Amino acid sequence: MAEAQLKILGIDPGTKVMGYGIIKVMNKQVQLVCAGVVQLDHLKNHSKKLEEITKSLSKIIDRYEPQEMAIEAPFYAKNAQIMLKLGRAQGAAMVAATLAKVEVIEYSPKKVKQSITGNGNASKEQVAAMLQQLLKMQYEPTFLDATDAISLALCHHFQRNAITGGKQYSGWKAYVKANPNKLK
Repeated sequence: MAEAQLKILGIDPGTKVMGYGIIKVMNKQVQLVCAGVVQLDHLKNHSKKLEEITKSLSKIIDRYEPQEMAIEAPFYAKNAQIMLKLGRAQGAAMVAATLAKVEVIEYSPKKVKQSITGNGNASKEQVAAMLQQLLKMQYEPTFLDATDAISLALCHHFQRNAITGGKQYSGWKAYVKANPNKLK
């Protein structure tokens, strides 16, 4: 019996550049489907940037039909205005996914780096280099927003398998029924 395929969309939110990457998982094999960036720095109005994030992401979701989306969680920033704008960009991406019935999961940057490289303090370049090895892909050093997005999708895949042992469950009841020994 063939295992169902799962497409995971990774999003690295931003107000200048938003990175996205989609991986496909089938029969325990992970394959890169696509990756890219949405340029937003040409838009001066923040509302227009949020609109563009939502529209662009909706088109990506419609085209590739991911079931789940991993997005970078807000992290501490010294500038409150930057943090607020980044949170809005993340919210716009989450709305696009939610409207399309795509499950949204957040990961901290440190968790993603730890998951991909084994080092929560790894540089963007180290993460990109590890992705190149794991997914047998080429990357451009200027394409780091896209590789960050791919790393979010791959981190989510790793976390799903760590929790479920690679099995998929229809909900907590099904998980508990199949794993009674894990209850305390």
